[in-house]
Amino acid sequence: MRGNVLVTGGASYIGSHTCKALAAAGFTPVTYDNLSIGNRWAVRWGPLEIGDISDIARLGEVFRRHRPVGVIHFAALALVGESVAEPALYYRQNVAGTMAVLEAGRAAGLPPFVFSSTCAVYGIPPGGAIGEDVPKAPINPYGASKLMVERILEDYAAAYGLRSAALRYFNAAGADPEGEIGEFRAVETHIVPNAVEALLGRKPPMKIFGRDYPTADGTAVRDYVHVCDLALAHVRALERLLGGAERFVCNLGTGKGVSVMDILQSLGRLTNLDVPVEDAPRRPGDPPELVADPALSRALLGEGLTTRSDIETILGTALAWHRSDAYAALAGAPPGMVR
Repeated sequence: MRGNVLVTGGASYIGSHTCKALAAAGFTPVTYDNLSIGNRWAVRWGPLEIGDISDIARLGEVFRRHRPVGVIHFAALALVGESVAEPALYYRQNVAGTMAVLEAGRAAGLPPFVFSSTCAVYGIPPGGAIGEDVPKAPINPYGASKLMVERILEDYAAAYGLRSAALRYFNAAGADPEGEIGEFRAVETHIVPNAVEALLGRKPPMKIFGRDYPTADGTAVRDYVHVCDLALAHVRALERLLGGAERFVCNLGTGKGVSVMDILQSLGRLTNLDVPVEDAPRRPGDPPELVADPALSRALLGEGLTTRSDIETILGTALAWHRSDAYAALAGAPPGMVR
């Protein structure tokens, strides 16, 4: 084995898929999670340590027990609307909480640190594919909290020699192709699970937030990345840091835009069913288009980072997960329920 990796928020959607990828690469993922959002059932490839990231004493115990060779930090709050209503909560959890993890790590010898960042640091960027040099101008406390942590990592590199990677995700979607884990939250805001659940008759019609954007079909365009491709990127980022690389920041996206209508039409082709929808006004602050320029991530982390990220593969794995008996048991739906 290649050593233990501390994965804060490892019981979360992206965190659990990354734990599986770490195990496949020969690491032992040690999940650190308070289970307020994450799922105990998703911790399957290494030990679970229950604790809050604000608890620096508990973090210290976990660092001493497991002696991780690296840290992958997912634990954070990530609802944009909630961040606007409760900014103190987001700065406390996402900034102060990350500081606690960093300080516990510094006391344990400063292992390399991979940070779950976001394209929300760009705010509403100019048109075209977004490169890492686009000005950072977050428009909500969630994006601002992530950008603050990126600055903290920069300062830790200068002062303490911390090797870190900040990975700015675009839109994570899909599920483990082997059906072991997938997306499941008490509060779901993501389009793919909401569209699939509406299709399966488990949720009300999916809302389309605006049909008057300056895009080809009038609906918002986003860059969707398969969650397993994101997981692989985290493993490669950690391997790069363990190999001696200095701090780096890169986008995780495909460079291809997919509209809301593209998703609905793709689901229709896959199932021969129409997703029930209803129109709703645009949400404040939603840009017409967010698409990554993935050139830097490919250069730093290698090719093959988006092999599962075409929209039909993403939707096919999501459909399989939501139709599975495992998902039905979690959701309290009849086993094997399909439309």
